[in-house]
Amino acid sequence: MLSYEHDDTIAHRLDPRSKLAVQIAFAATALSHTSVRALIALTGVTALFLAVAGVSILRTLSAYRFALVIVAIAPLVSAATLGPPWIDVADGLESARAGYRVVLVLLVSAAYVRSTRIRDSRAAVQRTIPGKPGQLLGVGIALVFRFFPVLQADVRRIRQASAARLGTERGAIDRASRIGLLGLTRAFERADRLSLALRARCFAWNPTLPRLSFTRLDAPAFAVAVVLAVGALL
Repeated sequence: MLSYEHDDTIAHRLDPRSKLAVQIAFAATALSHTSVRALIALTGVTALFLAVAGVSILRTLSAYRFALVIVAIAPLVSAATLGPPWIDVADGLESARAGYRVVLVLLVSAAYVRSTRIRDSRAAVQRTIPGKPGQLLGVGIALVFRFFPVLQADVRRIRQASAARLGTERGAIDRASRIGLLGLTRAFERADRLSLALRARCFAWNPTLPRLSFTRLDAPAFAVAVVLAVGALL
Protein backbone atom coordinates (compact mmCIF):
# COMPACT_ATOMS: atom_id res chain seq x y z
CA MET A 1 0.00 0.00 0.00
CA LEU A 2 1.37 3.41 -0.98
CA SER A 3 1.69 5.86 1.89
CA TYR A 4 4.22 8.21 3.45
CA GLU A 5 7.39 6.53 4.70
CA HIS A 6 9.97 8.34 6.77
CA ASP A 7 13.32 8.48 5.00
CA ASP A 8 16.20 10.83 4.26
CA THR A 9 16.05 10.91 0.47
CA ILE A 10 16.34 14.10 -1.54
CA ALA A 11 12.59 14.06 -2.21
CA HIS A 12 11.84 13.88 1.51
CA ARG A 13 13.87 17.04 2.10
CA LEU A 14 12.10 19.08 -0.57
CA ASP A 15 9.32 21.52 0.19
CA PRO A 16 5.93 19.99 -0.75
CA ARG A 17 5.13 23.02 -2.91
CA SER A 18 8.09 22.37 -5.17
CA LYS A 19 7.13 18.70 -5.43
CA LEU A 20 3.56 19.63 -6.34
CA ALA A 21 4.88 22.00 -9.02
CA VAL A 22 7.03 19.21 -10.50
CA GLN A 23 4.17 16.73 -10.41
CA ILE A 24 1.68 19.08 -12.07
CA ALA A 25 4.17 20.09 -14.74
CA PHE A 26 5.06 16.45 -15.42
CA ALA A 27 1.40 15.47 -15.77
CA ALA A 28 0.78 18.35 -18.18
CA THR A 29 3.81 17.37 -20.27
CA ALA A 30 2.95 13.67 -20.28
CA LEU A 31 -0.61 14.36 -21.43
CA SER A 32 0.56 16.79 -24.12
CA HIS A 33 2.97 14.49 -25.98
CA THR A 34 2.26 11.15 -27.63
CA SER A 35 5.35 10.52 -29.74
CA VAL A 36 7.57 7.55 -28.98
CA ARG A 37 10.60 9.80 -28.48
CA ALA A 38 8.74 11.90 -25.92
CA LEU A 39 7.54 8.80 -24.06
CA ILE A 40 11.09 7.47 -23.86
CA ALA A 41 12.30 10.79 -22.44
CA LEU A 42 9.44 10.88 -19.94
CA THR A 43 10.24 7.32 -18.90
CA GLY A 44 13.78 8.37 -18.05
CA VAL A 45 12.48 11.35 -16.06
CA THR A 46 10.07 9.06 -14.19
CA ALA A 47 12.88 6.66 -13.31
CA LEU A 48 14.88 9.61 -11.97
CA PHE A 49 11.98 10.78 -9.80
CA LEU A 50 11.49 7.28 -8.39
CA ALA A 51 15.18 6.99 -7.58
CA VAL A 52 15.24 10.41 -5.88
CA ALA A 53 12.25 9.41 -3.71
CA GLY A 54 13.54 5.89 -3.00
CA VAL A 55 10.44 4.25 -4.49
CA SER A 56 10.43 0.57 -5.42
CA ILE A 57 9.08 0.18 -8.96
CA LEU A 58 7.86 -3.38 -8.32
CA ARG A 59 6.02 -2.42 -5.15
CA THR A 60 4.44 0.56 -6.88
CA LEU A 61 3.25 -1.50 -9.85
CA SER A 62 1.81 -4.05 -7.43
CA ALA A 63 -0.10 -1.30 -5.61
CA TYR A 64 -1.50 -0.03 -8.91
CA ARG A 65 -2.25 -3.49 -10.31
CA PHE A 66 -5.98 -2.89 -10.71
CA ALA A 67 -5.42 0.34 -12.61
CA LEU A 68 -2.79 -1.38 -14.74
CA VAL A 69 -5.29 -4.07 -15.73
CA ILE A 70 -7.69 -1.41 -16.99
CA VAL A 71 -4.88 0.35 -18.83
CA ALA A 72 -3.84 -2.95 -20.45
CA ILE A 73 -7.38 -3.80 -21.56
CA ALA A 74 -8.07 -0.36 -23.06
CA PRO A 75 -5.88 -0.85 -26.21
CA LEU A 76 -7.60 -4.16 -26.95
CA VAL A 77 -11.01 -2.54 -26.72
CA SER A 78 -9.92 0.42 -28.83
CA ALA A 79 -8.44 -1.82 -31.53
CA ALA A 80 -11.57 -3.94 -31.88
CA THR A 81 -14.03 -2.91 -34.62
CA LEU A 82 -17.52 -4.12 -35.50
CA GLY A 83 -16.61 -4.92 -39.08
CA PRO A 84 -13.63 -5.66 -41.34
CA PRO A 85 -10.73 -5.52 -40.69
CA TRP A 86 -12.00 -6.28 -37.10
CA ILE A 87 -8.70 -5.07 -35.60
CA ASP A 88 -7.54 -1.47 -36.05
CA VAL A 89 -3.87 -1.50 -35.06
CA ALA A 90 -3.52 2.29 -35.26
CA ASP A 91 -6.30 2.89 -32.74
CA GLY A 92 -4.86 0.22 -30.46
CA LEU A 93 -1.39 1.77 -30.53
CA GLU A 94 -2.78 5.23 -29.87
CA SER A 95 -4.70 3.93 -26.86
CA ALA A 96 -1.61 2.08 -25.63
CA ARG A 97 0.47 5.27 -25.76
CA ALA A 98 -2.25 7.14 -23.86
CA GLY A 99 -2.39 4.41 -21.23
CA TYR A 100 1.38 4.40 -20.87
CA ARG A 101 1.30 8.13 -20.13
CA VAL A 102 -1.23 7.47 -17.37
CA VAL A 103 1.10 4.85 -15.88
CA LEU A 104 3.97 7.35 -15.85
CA VAL A 105 1.83 9.93 -14.05
CA LEU A 106 0.81 7.32 -11.47
CA LEU A 107 4.44 6.42 -10.83
CA VAL A 108 5.40 10.06 -10.31
CA SER A 109 2.46 10.51 -7.93
CA ALA A 110 3.70 7.48 -5.97
CA ALA A 111 7.03 9.24 -5.48
CA TYR A 112 5.18 12.27 -4.10
CA VAL A 113 2.99 10.23 -1.74
CA ARG A 114 5.94 8.28 -0.32
CA SER A 115 8.03 11.39 0.34
CA THR A 116 5.40 13.84 1.64
CA ARG A 117 3.54 13.82 4.93
CA ILE A 118 -0.21 14.41 4.80
CA ARG A 119 -0.04 17.51 6.98
CA ASP A 120 2.66 18.98 4.74
CA SER A 121 0.48 18.42 1.66
CA ARG A 122 -2.44 20.15 3.34
CA ALA A 123 -0.23 23.04 4.41
CA ALA A 124 1.15 23.43 0.89
CA VAL A 125 -2.33 23.56 -0.65
CA GLN A 126 -3.84 25.94 1.91
CA ARG A 127 -0.88 28.34 1.73
CA THR A 128 -0.85 28.32 -2.06
CA ILE A 129 -4.62 28.75 -2.57
CA PRO A 130 -5.95 31.45 -0.22
CA GLY A 131 -9.31 31.54 1.51
CA LYS A 132 -12.01 28.92 1.84
CA PRO A 133 -11.22 27.21 -1.50
CA GLY A 134 -7.71 26.40 -0.27
CA GLN A 135 -9.00 25.20 3.08
CA LEU A 136 -11.63 22.99 1.45
CA LEU A 137 -9.12 21.53 -1.00
CA GLY A 138 -6.56 20.99 1.75
CA VAL A 139 -9.06 19.16 3.95
CA GLY A 140 -10.16 17.05 0.98
CA ILE A 141 -6.60 16.00 0.18
CA ALA A 142 -5.89 15.14 3.81
CA LEU A 143 -9.05 13.05 4.13
CA VAL A 144 -8.40 11.19 0.87
CA PHE A 145 -4.85 10.30 1.87
CA ARG A 146 -6.05 9.03 5.25
CA PHE A 147 -9.36 7.46 4.21
CA PHE A 148 -8.45 5.68 0.99
CA PRO A 149 -5.86 3.29 2.53
CA VAL A 150 -8.45 2.31 5.15
CA LEU A 151 -10.97 1.45 2.43
CA GLN A 152 -8.33 -0.56 0.58
CA ALA A 153 -7.61 -2.55 3.74
CA ASP A 154 -11.36 -3.19 4.22
CA VAL A 155 -11.74 -4.52 0.69
CA ARG A 156 -8.67 -6.71 1.12
CA ARG A 157 -10.10 -8.21 4.32
CA ILE A 158 -13.45 -8.79 2.60
CA ARG A 159 -11.72 -10.65 -0.22
CA GLN A 160 -9.73 -12.76 2.21
CA ALA A 161 -12.85 -13.62 4.22
CA SER A 162 -14.71 -14.52 1.04
CA ALA A 163 -11.86 -16.75 -0.12
CA ALA A 164 -11.77 -18.49 3.28
CA ARG A 165 -15.47 -19.32 2.80
CA LEU A 166 -14.90 -20.79 -0.67
CA GLY A 167 -15.96 -17.59 -2.35
CA THR A 168 -13.48 -18.32 -5.10
CA GLU A 169 -15.79 -21.10 -6.26
CA ARG A 170 -18.43 -18.55 -7.27
CA GLY A 171 -18.60 -16.88 -10.65
CA ALA A 172 -16.61 -13.74 -11.36
CA ILE A 173 -19.71 -11.51 -11.57
CA ASP A 174 -21.10 -12.94 -8.31
CA ARG A 175 -17.79 -12.40 -6.51
CA ALA A 176 -17.42 -8.85 -7.83
CA SER A 177 -20.97 -7.90 -6.88
CA ARG A 178 -20.64 -9.31 -3.36
CA ILE A 179 -17.27 -7.69 -2.71
CA GLY A 180 -18.47 -4.41 -4.22
CA LEU A 181 -21.65 -4.36 -2.12
CA LEU A 182 -19.83 -5.21 1.11
CA GLY A 183 -17.07 -2.72 0.32
CA LEU A 184 -19.62 0.04 -0.35
CA THR A 185 -21.43 -0.77 2.91
CA ARG A 186 -18.17 -0.66 4.82
CA ALA A 187 -17.28 2.67 3.17
CA PHE A 188 -20.54 4.27 4.38
CA GLU A 189 -19.93 2.89 7.88
CA ARG A 190 -16.42 4.32 7.84
CA ALA A 191 -17.78 7.67 6.67
CA ASP A 192 -20.26 7.80 9.56
CA ARG A 193 -17.49 7.00 12.05
CA LEU A 194 -15.25 9.62 10.48
CA SER A 195 -17.97 12.26 10.76
CA LEU A 196 -18.53 11.41 14.42
CA ALA A 197 -14.78 11.45 15.12
CA LEU A 198 -14.37 14.86 13.49
CA ARG A 199 -17.17 16.32 15.61
CA ALA A 200 -15.79 14.72 18.78
CA ARG A 201 -12.37 16.26 18.10
CA CYS A 202 -13.80 19.72 17.35
CA PHE A 203 -12.67 19.64 13.73
CA ALA A 204 -11.12 22.95 12.68
CA TRP A 205 -11.04 24.32 9.15
CA ASN A 206 -7.86 26.26 9.80
CA PRO A 207 -5.68 24.35 12.29
CA THR A 208 -2.07 25.12 13.13
CA LEU A 209 -0.23 23.63 10.17
CA PRO A 210 3.48 22.83 9.99
CA ARG A 211 5.79 25.58 8.83
CA LEU A 212 7.10 25.26 5.31
CA SER A 213 10.28 26.80 3.96
CA PHE A 214 12.21 26.57 0.73
CA THR A 215 15.84 25.46 0.73
CA ARG A 216 18.58 25.31 -1.87
CA LEU A 217 17.36 21.87 -2.87
CA ASP A 218 14.07 23.37 -4.05
CA ALA A 219 15.72 25.55 -6.69
CA PRO A 220 16.60 22.58 -8.98
CA ALA A 221 13.12 21.16 -8.40
CA PHE A 222 11.47 24.39 -9.57
CA ALA A 223 13.85 24.48 -12.52
CA VAL A 224 12.72 20.98 -13.51
CA ALA A 225 9.08 22.10 -13.14
CA VAL A 226 9.70 25.07 -15.43
CA VAL A 227 11.40 22.88 -18.06
CA LEU A 228 8.52 20.40 -17.95
CA ALA A 229 5.95 23.20 -18.20
CA VAL A 230 7.74 24.65 -21.24
CA GLY A 231 7.79 21.17 -22.75
CA ALA A 232 4.02 20.94 -22.27
CA LEU A 233 3.53 24.28 -24.04
CA LEU A 234 5.79 23.28 -26.93
